[in-house]
Amino acid sequence: MTIALIIYFLLAFVLMGRLLLYGVRPTKTLAWLLAIFTIPVGGMLFYFILGRNRRKNKFYTLKKTESIIKYLNMVDAYYETIDSDSNIPTAIKDHIKLVKLIIKGSNFVPTVGNDIMPLKNGASTFEAIFKALETAKTFIHIQYYIFEEGVLAEKFKSILIRKAKEGVEVRLLYDALGSRTLSKKYINSLKTEGIQVFGFLPMRLGRFLSSINYRNHRKIVIIDGVYGFTGGINVADKYISGDPNLGNWYDMHLQLKGTIVNSLQSVFAMDWSFASGSDNLLNTKYFIKPSTVGKSVAQLVAGGPDSDFHSIQQLYFSIINSSKKYVYITNPYIIPGEALKEAMQVAALSGIDIRLLLSKKSDSLLVKWTVRSIFEDLLESGVKIYLYPEGFLHSKIIVSDDELTTIGTANLDIRSFEQNYEVNVLIYDKKLTTQLKHDFLNDCKKSKPIDYLNYIKRPKTERLKEGIAKVFSPVL
Repeated sequence: MTIALIIYFLLAFVLMGRLLLYGVRPTKTLAWLLAIFTIPVGGMLFYFILGRNRRKNKFYTLKKTESIIKYLNMVDAYYETIDSDSNIPTAIKDHIKLVKLIIKGSNFVPTVGNDIMPLKNGASTFEAIFKALETAKTFIHIQYYIFEEGVLAEKFKSILIRKAKEGVEVRLLYDALGSRTLSKKYINSLKTEGIQVFGFLPMRLGRFLSSINYRNHRKIVIIDGVYGFTGGINVADKYISGDPNLGNWYDMHLQLKGTIVNSLQSVFAMDWSFASGSDNLLNTKYFIKPSTVGKSVAQLVAGGPDSDFHSIQQLYFSIINSSKKYVYITNPYIIPGEALKEAMQVAALSGIDIRLLLSKKSDSLLVKWTVRSIFEDLLESGVKIYLYPEGFLHSKIIVSDDELTTIGTANLDIRSFEQNYEVNVLIYDKKLTTQLKHDFLNDCKKSKPIDYLNYIKRPKTERLKEGIAKVFSPVL
């Protein structure tokens, strides 16, 4: 027993040293130190699962991959000339600081001449995806956090197998935890037809504790470099038939055409390299030549637990901080952390119209009460909050000042900012932003606004639930 205690405390002091050397935030470091020294075994176990700083121990050791991606996107050359280039579109000039922030933080330059179509529910999303898949001649790349067997998965399998037999290269990447119900039978039925399939961070015993908390939350479909799809919608039948408990799922996806698809292909190539161990996608044949197919300017923002910066958090912060008229946010999981919460409060107190739209229902009680724990502070500063009454609103959208829209996979919480691999599209397009602003305001009319004076009178039992849930907000 004495030897076991000595070993435990020696290990605890080693972990304390790592926290002091590599801890990100003092409050988080202190919380982990208290957990390790006051909760025998459990505190240390939770630290191994949830607490390690992946920016100091990167998953991606293949720096060659990142270097090639930067070269393919001409990142360094673009950054050096952007201020002096007279051909830069007005949409980029008007938001030059935001553009440069994303280039530095995420290694993607803005692209012009794109055609971007919002897909406002599961039915329209999968109709568009299946229609695009039928056009495939060269390659199909698919990546999902949740790939769940059912009607949609069978439709995918039918098309993918047929296309593979026609000589199309087909690759499928799924998150091993999010798609944990995906059967070996289904996977093998694809592999036997020549389709390449890999799981991202598979749940293996030796890596279980080090990887379970770091998931790939991206949703990506690319066809021949011509069509790209990304957004919040997974492959699950609830997106077309509803959920027995929550009702209809409302979500937003994007169909992309144009040079922005190259940026999306770059993200897939990096994830594929990590999961498969192969750099074969870092080849110009998978990237189309710049072309003009529409009028939208768009820039990709990707982030993960091994990124140098919290690029998506910085994107959200910058949009709020630089807004002049309004910022309208739709997101199911609003647990912003102190910096973003302060940004929203400062903007609202300054007269900016800050509105949050989220579901009245939640798919997690813990998340529900954690989200509600910040309502009082936000409402007091003038932030308007609306609860959408129908089904489950799962969209991740921000629109601002009739000029900027971001849609993607990232929630407004610490998990998406620091622990998940995510991807968002930032669109510099007045017409699209204005259209989505009107959709947002119409949804607000259907929703219940939360009144500050009534909210502060809520029962103490609700305050207690919020307090308990808030403790877990850093790991949600």
